[in-house]
Amino acid sequence: MDESLTAPPAVSPRSLQAEVLTTAMVVLAAFHIALAIFMAFAPHAFYKAIGPFGASNDHYVRDVATFYAAVGAGFAIAVRRVSWRVPLLAIATIQFALHSVNHLVDIANAHPAWTGYFDFFSLAATTLLLAWLLALALEQARTSQPDQEGARR
Repeated sequence: MDESLTAPPAVSPRSLQAEVLTTAMVVLAAFHIALAIFMAFAPHAFYKAIGPFGASNDHYVRDVATFYAAVGAGFAIAVRRVSWRVPLLAIATIQFALHSVNHLVDIANAHPAWTGYFDFFSLAATTLLLAWLLALALEQARTSQPDQEGARR
């Protein structure tokens, strides 16, 4: 039989799940760190582009940047340390859910008005994505083999 006609090896659901989670950790780390850098080095630009609620306060924007930098660093560590994924995803899901509620409360206070709606719906969508990733990470943690314990740390 011609080897060029053989089917590629099947991908197991467990390996696909692990790949999705690893990729998500990389993307989440990059997103949080990029957002932190934007907020820290251009707080007024961040305010005008993404957070036009109330008066601009560069100090508070940079304060929030430190949170995003820390979470981004945690996600970067979770790329290799699988045991960090569930706690980090749980905290990020809670934070994004609370952040979504805060934006819902102030949805009509953004200028221009469309940014209030965009911010709320993008945060809510990210909350759902994080909750899904958390469910995947919990499933991975439940089904991991004892001989993989070293790889999980």
